[in-house]
Amino acid sequence: MKIKTLHALTIPVLAASILLPSCKGGDAKQQQQQAAMVPEFAVLTVGEEDAQLETGIPATLHGQNDVEIRPQITGFLTKVHVQEGQHVSKGQLLFTIDQVSLQAAVESAQAAVQSAQAQVNVAQANVNTAQTNANNNKLLLDKNIISASAYQTSADALNAAKAQLNAAKAGLSQANAAVVQAKKNLSYSSVTAPVSGIVGVIDNKEGSLVSPSTLLTVLSNNSDIEAYFSLNEKDLLAMTDNGHRSIKEAISQMPDVTLLLANGERYSRPGKIISVSGVIDPVTGSASAKAIFPNPDGMIRSGATGQVLIPSLRTNAILIPQAATYEVQDMKFCYVVGDSSKVHSTPITVASENDGKTFIVTSGLKPGDVIVTEGVGVSVKDNMVIKPKK
Repeated sequence: MKIKTLHALTIPVLAASILLPSCKGGDAKQQQQQAAMVPEFAVLTVGEEDAQLETGIPATLHGQNDVEIRPQITGFLTKVHVQEGQHVSKGQLLFTIDQVSLQAAVESAQAAVQSAQAQVNVAQANVNTAQTNANNNKLLLDKNIISASAYQTSADALNAAKAQLNAAKAGLSQANAAVVQAKKNLSYSSVTAPVSGIVGVIDNKEGSLVSPSTLLTVLSNNSDIEAYFSLNEKDLLAMTDNGHRSIKEAISQMPDVTLLLANGERYSRPGKIISVSGVIDPVTGSASAKAIFPNPDGMIRSGATGQVLIPSLRTNAILIPQAATYEVQDMKFCYVVGDSSKVHSTPITVASENDGKTFIVTSGLKPGDVIVTEGVGVSVKDNMVIKPKK
């Protein structure tokens, strides 16, 4: 009987000893499964550092000067020596206007000079003869050989000869001036580039009748390119330290700026802001500014667009990736990792300048905060428990 009782008591104990390890194994496995279900996201510990970011401002680009090319004479266009879009040097031949009639005018003027010179020679000879007669008659008058009236006649003849000589010389001067004008007109038949630049549209082709009112083309001097953009009142106050220094002083201390081309590429040569208007447009609330970029190879064309990237330096700034933020109704948020790795949606404010990849946080975060940088706005939700991945 005792033996049976012993076996009866032993069976439950053995069963319990068998079940106990089985329950412990199930709990551990469940915990592992739950841990595996917690999503893993990359995080970043926020710190402070010096930051230099750029603010992009839309700009229109123009050549240093655009020169209208017009002929100075009327005639038929006989030769176009350049093509649209061609880069030309100062003094290079662009167009030729019919030179036949102009050359004939030069030759005619030169012939008139020769004729006028001959008249001057004749008049000079007459003056010499009249002068000799007058001198002889003066000697005869002094000896009372001729009368005073006879001497006066020779003197009048001398004055008349001198008058004819002066008229002949005036005619020669006019003839020489006509030669100069004729040669100048002939030179005008060769239209050359007043500056180096890019040839614009050429509407008049060979055979067209052109005159001083005809626009042959526009030559864009693109050796330097000018970028025109606008600065708002806030920008101007920041430049001048809230009015503690002049615009001129602020411009002289500004760093070089970069030009972002329309295709998103950066122009290889840095530029310099050279002027800011002293008047703020009451409609737009901004002032016009100009930066110059060297353009020796003419790569940038007048009329193009781009962005002027203005750098700014901030010390002890909190930088976070833009990918770590999301936006709701013009407000920016990020997820801060709290206790037990639970994330909390946190509003932040950021500076206006950014490089397209990074934000400068001005409020909402402090050094040491841990933020989520992966899956923001897609997978991460408020109050979600995550597994941080650094």
